Amino acid sequence: MSRSEAIAEKRGCKAAQRHAMTCCMLAILLLLGGGMRAYSQAQSGDANKNPVTVAPDGTVSVQEEVIPISNLLSPEAKAYMVEHLKAMQTPAISRQENGIPIYMKPYLEQARAMFPVDQQDTKIAGVHVYVFTPKEGIAAGNSHRVLINLHGGGFSGCWPGCALLESIPIAGAGKYKVITVDYREGPEYKFPAASEDVATVYSELLKEYKPQDIGIYGCSAGGMLTSMSMAWFEKHDLPMPGAIGIFCAGGGGVADGDSMYLSMPAGEARTPQSFMGMVPRGYLEGTDPNDPLVQQANHLDILAKFPPTLIISGTRDMALSNALYTNEQLDKAGVETKLMVWEGLFHGFFYNPGIPESQHAYRVITGFFDKKLGK
Repeated sequence: MSRSEAIAEKRGCKAAQRHAMTCCMLAILLLLGGGMRAYSQAQSGDANKNPVTVAPDGTVSVQEEVIPISNLLSPEAKAYMVEHLKAMQTPAISRQENGIPIYMKPYLEQARAMFPVDQQDTKIAGVHVYVFTPKEGIAAGNSHRVLINLHGGGFSGCWPGCALLESIPIAGAGKYKVITVDYREGPEYKFPAASEDVATVYSELLKEYKPQDIGIYGCSAGGMLTSMSMAWFEKHDLPMPGAIGIFCAGGGGVADGDSMYLSMPAGEARTPQSFMGMVPRGYLEGTDPNDPLVQQANHLDILAKFPPTLIISGTRDMALSNALYTNEQLDKAGVETKLMVWEGLFHGFFYNPGIPESQHAYRVITGFFDKKLGK
């Protein structure tokens, strides 16, 4: 090869290297989501433009954000997610008929078909309750145990809709007797009416069951009330139950932390501002947020008295921050706690019994009480 040919080849290699490096940079830009637009901005000196702005106090504003459904969900859950997001934008579907939101009715029919139970409408110490027992019978290991459900609904409704969907699958899947409490709600009643009703039912059940054989759980407002009830029991010298479940909630307010802003639009198709005024519809009006009977998460001395606690949430649950914080605080207080967060799912996702993720949640809940009650 002549000297001129060697120089030409070397120049060609360098050109190829520069071309390859340029292609590599373009590929990186594409992978980062900027694509040709980001490359064009960089070439034109417009690279500093960003759809995200940060205020002096750290508040972040996002001009536009596109959030696809998680690709880690089951096919059934993906379809459910689409259905839920559309339902949340349709006031007529969200409206309650006799205490059952319209969009929940198919879930209730499916729950009854999947988990056959007998339902008794009665009162315990004057408090209205439903008692569920599986048609196949209570499991032998649960004959001396009972679960108390405290339903969701923002302390302002969803009885019996939420109560049914929180109780029937657990009674059927776990072969437990489940008693769901029709506690007093706002706006007609104020705090501590609900805590008093839970304590009344619990005190009556203590005449028949040992405290370590009783489990208490609830979702959303019912999860908050479960935590609130522990503080109420402690103040009124009632023994702690064997285990509790705080689901779709924490031991504090619904609107605290990041998740109201980061998770709510993707989980409920609503802005946080549109939701803030809805919860808790007056039940906690006038209370002191620092009162340990209202909010327990910042009171380690109260949390230290809690029994083993299961906390359930979803990555798109508006109450995720409260769930995470409560779990952290319980751990600081030395309480045995188990945290389960379902990817890509929203507030109270397990109300639909037809998806694998809900069925997994039922196994986690019943398995937790199986292991912890009676200890």
